Amino acid sequence: MKKNIFDIGPSWESGWSSDNKTKQDLSQKITKLPKEHKLHFAKEKRNGKIITIVKPFYLSKLELDKTLKTLRKSLATGGTSKDNSLEFQGEVQQKLKNCLLKLGFGLK
Repeated sequence: MKKNIFDIGPSWESGWSSDNKTKQDLSQKITKLPKEHKLHFAKEKRNGKIITIVKPFYLSKLELDKTLKTLRKSLATGGTSKDNSLEFQGEVQQKLKNCLLKLGFGLK
């Protein structure tokens, strides 16, 4: 049997593997003190409603959830955390800035 002249795909000898299920460990996230944050605000329109987004937070998941709970109570609105950002229902940017400053977070 003849050897193929052309090889298509990776060479298995050069360190490639067929296992594509290795993911980066996101638990080793950098954490910062609240005063070291430089938070940005953004607004999006989803399904005709306005969402206020604040990011990036460099907190552990537990601290981020505590901060979210505090902010939701003080703003009297719904919200969620996704990755390293917080999303709130409605246009609450000015109230949110005041609450974050009271909690000691830095803004940009």
